[in-house]
Amino acid sequence: MCVEGINLTWTPMLLFLTSALCSQWKVNYHPQCICAVKDSSVVIPCSFYYPDNLIVQSVQWGHEKYNIFVGPFIFDSKLNKTSLRFQYIGDTNHNCSLKIHQVEHNDTGKYTFRFTTNSKEGKWTGKEGSTLKVVDLSISVTKPNGNRTTKEGDSVNLTCRNSCDGGNLLSAFTWFKNGEPITEGPTLYLSNMSYTNSGNYTCSLKTHTGTTSGVIHIDVEYGPKNTSVSVRPSMEADAGSNITLTCSSHANPPVENYTWFKIDDGDIMDVGNGPVFVPGDGGQYLCSATNKHGSQNSSVITFKIKQYWTFTRDVLIYAEIVAVSVLLIVTTVIAIIRLNRKRTRAPETDCEEDIQNTVYVNYPVFHNNQSQERIGCEEQTLELIYTAVIFHTERKSNMEQQMASHNDDEGVVYSTVCRKLLKPSYVETL
Repeated sequence: MCVEGINLTWTPMLLFLTSALCSQWKVNYHPQCICAVKDSSVVIPCSFYYPDNLIVQSVQWGHEKYNIFVGPFIFDSKLNKTSLRFQYIGDTNHNCSLKIHQVEHNDTGKYTFRFTTNSKEGKWTGKEGSTLKVVDLSISVTKPNGNRTTKEGDSVNLTCRNSCDGGNLLSAFTWFKNGEPITEGPTLYLSNMSYTNSGNYTCSLKTHTGTTSGVIHIDVEYGPKNTSVSVRPSMEADAGSNITLTCSSHANPPVENYTWFKIDDGDIMDVGNGPVFVPGDGGQYLCSATNKHGSQNSSVITFKIKQYWTFTRDVLIYAEIVAVSVLLIVTTVIAIIRLNRKRTRAPETDCEEDIQNTVYVNYPVFHNNQSQERIGCEEQTLELIYTAVIFHTERKSNMEQQMASHNDDEGVVYSTVCRKLLKPSYVETL
C-alpha cells in the first residue's frame, strides 16, 4: 500500500485510482547505504514526488528506533524544537536531503522520510529508507623489527584506515602529532627514530578534521642524554656555607642510578650516589647517569671554597687557651734564664774577690820557710821572676777575728817564681 489509510478491500475503481496515485507518490534514497566516520558530518541524499496539484505542508525524518509513521521524529518541520545536529537541507518541492552533524555511534540505523500535503489523504512515507553506518578511523602499527620496545634507531609505520573504504585506501588523511598536523597520506613512515619522535599520533579525514582516530602513543626509549651538574649557590663559596651539587639527565626510562666522582691528582674516586651530593671540600667533580640503555658522564666542574677566619665562640675559646699556654711558656723560660744567670755569677764574684785580695810585688819575699827556698834559689844562681802574695779573706764575726789574730799566716799564700841563670851575675826583680 502506497498511500496511508487506503483499504485494499475497496472497489476495483478505488484500486485503480490508487494505482494511478502510486505512480505519482514516491521517495527515492540514493544511495540506500551510507557509511560515515564518527564525528564527521554526513548527508543522506533524498528526493520525493507527489501530484502537481498538491502542496507540501510539512516534512519529517524518522529513525528506525521509533515508529516511522507516527514518530517521534528526529526532525519535524511543524516543531520549533529539534536537535541542532539534524539539519533539513531540502525543500518542499522535491529535495528531501538530511544532514547529520558530528555523527555518533548511536546514529547508526535506517532513516525514512515522510511528508504531508494539503489533501485529505495526502501523506506519504518512503519506507525503504537509507541505512547509516558509523565507524571509527583506526591506525595499524607495523614494526619491521618486531613487536618489541621501540628505541632509538628503530623504524615504525603507521597506517590510517577507514572501514568505510572496504579495505581500500581511498580516503585522504591528515596525520597529527600531539594535536598538530605534520603530514598527509594514508601511511606515516617513521624511520631511524630518536627521542624527538615520541608522542601521540592520530589521523583524520582530510575533508573532516573532526574525524579523529584513536591515539597511538609512540614511546622511544634511549640512554641518558644532556647530563650536567649544577652548583648551588655558586662555583666559589665561602667556607662554612652549604654547597649542593645536582646531577640532571634526560633518559627514557628515567635514570636509575647517579654516581659522583672526584678527580684528585689524576685519580678518579667514587665519592657518592644519588642526584644530589654535598661535597666536603672544593675540587673537581663529575657525575654519571645510568639506565638500562647505557650511561653518560657529565663534564667536569671545579668549584672553590674561600678560606677565612670566623670569629665564633669556639674560635675565641681556642685563642684564649693558646694565649694562656704561650704566657706560661714565656714565664717558664724567663725563670730558667734568671736561675742560670745566678749560678754563673757566683764563681765570678769569688774570682773578683781573689783578684782584689792578690798583691803582686817585685821584690824578694822571705818569710819563715820561704826564706830557705829563696836561699835555695840563690845557691843555685836562680833569677827571681816575680813574687805574689794572695790573701784569702772572709767576713767573720768578732770572735772568729780574735781567734784568727793568733795565726796571722792563715789565709795567706806565697808564690815565688825563679829562673836559673847561665852566669851568676845579678838578680833582676820584676
